[in-house]
Amino acid sequence: MPERTQFIEIAFSQTSKYGQDAPGDVFVSHKTALDDRTVCVLADGLGSGIKANVLATLTATMALKFVTADIEMKKASEIIMSTLPICSKRKIGYSTFTIMDLADNGEIKIMEYDNPSCMFMRGKSECEIVRSRVPLATKNMGMRDLWFSGMNAAEGDRLIAFTDGVSQSGIGRKNYPLGWTEENAKQYVREIISDTPDISARNLAKEVVSKAVAIDGSRAKDDISCAVVYFRKPRELMLMTGPPVNPEQDKRMAAMLCDFEGEKIISGGTTANIISRETGRKVEVDLSAFDPEIPPSSKMHGIDLVTEGTITLSRVAELLEKGVDPDPSSNNSAEKLLAHLIDNDIIRFVVGTKINDAHQDPNLPAELDIRRNLIKRIINLLHDKYMKETHLSYI
Repeated sequence: MPERTQFIEIAFSQTSKYGQDAPGDVFVSHKTALDDRTVCVLADGLGSGIKANVLATLTATMALKFVTADIEMKKASEIIMSTLPICSKRKIGYSTFTIMDLADNGEIKIMEYDNPSCMFMRGKSECEIVRSRVPLATKNMGMRDLWFSGMNAAEGDRLIAFTDGVSQSGIGRKNYPLGWTEENAKQYVREIISDTPDISARNLAKEVVSKAVAIDGSRAKDDISCAVVYFRKPRELMLMTGPPVNPEQDKRMAAMLCDFEGEKIISGGTTANIISRETGRKVEVDLSAFDPEIPPSSKMHGIDLVTEGTITLSRVAELLEKGVDPDPSSNNSAEKLLAHLIDNDIIRFVVGTKINDAHQDPNLPAELDIRRNLIKRIINLLHDKYMKETHLSYI
């Protein structure tokens, strides 16, 4: 596989309207297997709660399916807006949306309907997006205006899209009679990027949502959502777990890890002891990182994280399945490991193939799976749910 020179990081953060269990905003994304494209859709259903969630989900999934199938954006929008069910009270079928079609080579196409307009940041500066009006006759809502734009992204560029829960946050409050406003929200984004130019897409999206919730008095008056796309150099991580089947490979395994340019993680006490022996670096248990559920992590010079093996990896798989947003400052070593995985783009797993006899006891908990199958489970989740590029090698 050729070396990736640019990676598209995509992240989304959301808070539902206070008192509602189901969000009325929906974000979906999918990377196509054949033509190196990623399609993202942010949809905002009419109202809030379950009905809004149904409208937004229908809109987002249809848009994703049509655009990834190379149906022209205007035609896809026409089908969506003619398909939405009619609201019994307002007599319209309504969901705003932003569709972003992103190619790995930087080519971008965007279709927007009634959401706050996207931002396009080049480094610390906002670039004007030239939009073309696309009039559309709809069955339920008459003539509507959509807006199409196209551009080419370079390394360091970002797209930021949010719903009106952000721009209208605080509306009616003393300091925000007209809400935060779209322009003030965008100014906040510019300030964040100016202060922290390398901020990840995930953290930027979280910052925007957190600020909007605070402006709402910590009780969101609407669904508040933000999606961020970040074009940048790929970040790489190597996770090494399990001893080699042949002890003669210990030196080679240690060299693979030490020579790797990127973040380095060891998962497993036996693996950590091998690396320690071969490199002369001490392994020290981090007693400050105590958590009653997961064995504590350890420290080793030159290694970003050292964890226990199968129990921790099993919990990481569970967190990935649940879509948990990890706290990297947590004492829980599984959350720490998850944060590293999510913050990197190309993840290389090196798995020792020596069987650990302790994990063959049928009386042990079911989650103590054979190491190789557990890693494959994590790889599938990272690829399918988080669009990470993964590589697996055995030693």
